[in-house]
Amino acid sequence: MEKIAICCDHAGYELKKYVLQWLEENGYEYNDFGCYSPESIDYADVAHPMAAAIEAGEYERGIAICGSGNGISMTLNKHQGIRAALCWCPEIAELGRQHNNANVLVMPGRFVTNTVADRILKKFFKTPFEGGRHARRIEKIPCC
Repeated sequence: MEKIAICCDHAGYELKKYVLQWLEENGYEYNDFGCYSPESIDYADVAHPMAAAIEAGEYERGIAICGSGNGISMTLNKHQGIRAALCWCPEIAELGRQHNNANVLVMPGRFVTNTVADRILKKFFKTPFEGGRHARRIEKIPCC
């Protein structure tokens, strides 16, 4: 079973609690990079360490949550080895995996219910990368 890294800021804390339960129920091993309460923090403080651990090969994939999903995904995507996909519905999660080989699922904690998160998580973890023309495009992502 894959090892999963997970992180959130204060706005994603409530949804992260549900996601941790989902991971446990589905047999995934995970490491929680924080935050651990609804007390305000800066998303970059948890996103950078998680991204570095994924780049180092310690985890196959990650999940990140902040209020809108934008800030934490922007931060994660600064890392060359990260392809973070901001997903608010299952169809976007499926395409993020099929076409972009996303290795981090980002959800907007203020806009995704537990029911929708369940459907997003299932799509993200069950959908394979298609390869082919999409592999060529992914090879062009790193800039330096």
